[in-house]
Amino acid sequence: MPQYMLLLYDDPSQWQKISPEEMQKAIEKYTAWTKKPFTRDSKRLADDPGRVIRSQGGRPRATDGPYSETKEVLGGYYTIEAGSYDEAVKLALEHPHLEYGGTIEVRQLWGL
Repeated sequence: MPQYMLLLYDDPSQWQKISPEEMQKAIEKYTAWTKKPFTRDSKRLADDPGRVIRSQGGRPRATDGPYSETKEVLGGYYTIEAGSYDEAVKLALEHPHLEYGGTIEVRQLWGL
């Protein structure tokens, strides 16, 4: 069955605006999603900015980042199985990330 990545983007400052009780409920919802029968993997990314490696003049160069003009950053991912893109999107529409103002990008994995 095809596999899809759900890439979760959001504005991290939004999470600072919710109460500890609301945060606990959000964590429980995200954790429950990791236990769905179609979920194969899930990870939250660390808060560090990461590194970007680009080739410049044929030589690789690593820099801090990624930095972008937008406030939205990649915060984590899920790998799911679905019969089609439409099914993957339908499943993603039920993800709690959307309740908290986040964005989900759905991408099919190559060759699976």
